[in-house]
Amino acid sequence: MMQEISLNVLDVAQNSVSAKATLIEIGVMETSAHEMTVHITDNGCGMTGEQVKSVVDPFYTTRTTRKVGLGVPFFKMGAEMTGGSFSIDSTVGAGTTVKAVYRTDHIDCMPLGDINETIVTLVSCNPQIDFVYTRSYDGESFVMDTRQFREVLGGVQLNEPEVISFLRGFLIENTAELLQNKGEA
Repeated sequence: MMQEISLNVLDVAQNSVSAKATLIEIGVMETSAHEMTVHITDNGCGMTGEQVKSVVDPFYTTRTTRKVGLGVPFFKMGAEMTGGSFSIDSTVGAGTTVKAVYRTDHIDCMPLGDINETIVTLVSCNPQIDFVYTRSYDGESFVMDTRQFREVLGGVQLNEPEVISFLRGFLIENTAELLQNKGEA
């Protein structure tokens, strides 16, 4: 099993990249009531009902480089082990949403991990894709939308070192501000 939820996010978002998504939305919503919802939504090729049923099976994968696909099953198991829930909604030709709800006060809840670095990695490795990352805590939130950065940057690529450095700082600063009342920025 993956040691951090952010690694599950990375794996599922990479599935979205493989599904030819041009827009991937990632959300992490936490509450002081010890609940965290993580969702990844894409506008990729989507899946049939049969594929949706199969994707939670660790012995199913579309990859040709290995015989098992553990990312989605581990994401599901991690959420359900905390008393949370997991769902996949997909439409062929329209995209997919994967959603996991965690009880963060449960002993089996994995840490979120370095979600900011996960987002930076996704953007830097996939500069042709737009990412919208929303982080919220008890109704307060911030959004990082690469489409807005593209407008400001003109033709500068999102994976230029200066841009990546800026994105990293933007995420760190906004996360710290959002979580300052939580006490774990």
